[in-house]
Amino acid sequence: MPNSIRFSESLLKKAALSLTLCLSLMMAGPAFSQDTDEEDDVENLVGTAVVLRTLDKVTATTKDYTVQIGETLEYGNLSITARHCEKKPPTEIPETYAFLQIKETQLNGQGKIAEASDQKDEAQETIFSGWMFGSDPAISALDHRVYDVWVIECNVPESAMEDALRR
Repeated sequence: MPNSIRFSESLLKKAALSLTLCLSLMMAGPAFSQDTDEEDDVENLVGTAVVLRTLDKVTATTKDYTVQIGETLEYGNLSITARHCEKKPPTEIPETYAFLQIKETQLNGQGKIAEASDQKDEAQETIFSGWMFGSDPAISALDHRVYDVWVIECNVPESAMEDALRR
């Protein structure tokens, strides 16, 4: 048999095998999508506090803080307010979400509020307002020259955790 015929037969066999594999994956797709309908019924657990990790880039120090929902953490010249946090139930792939609002107080270079304003609220600029994700902080990150802030955990009441495990 000439080499070109053997090459053509080999190529046809590979193409047939690839086509069979593609068709079997397409047929399996609906079976996998049926499982996701059950996952949509699972509700996230709503937390009472969010654990944040901060980094001061100047001193290279990190520290973890627990901020109750609705309260504000004063960190350097930042005011970090935790508005809401949720996490996936223990039976799901771990993920933590937190809605944060971060304001920066304009300082005069000596660590005091800038004189352009007598009111602290007027000297503050919102530099971040949105959701942060524990598993991938880069999706929605604080972009600040001196500080970084990450979501580490959402503290959920023990009763809510037990209820989620019973489901």
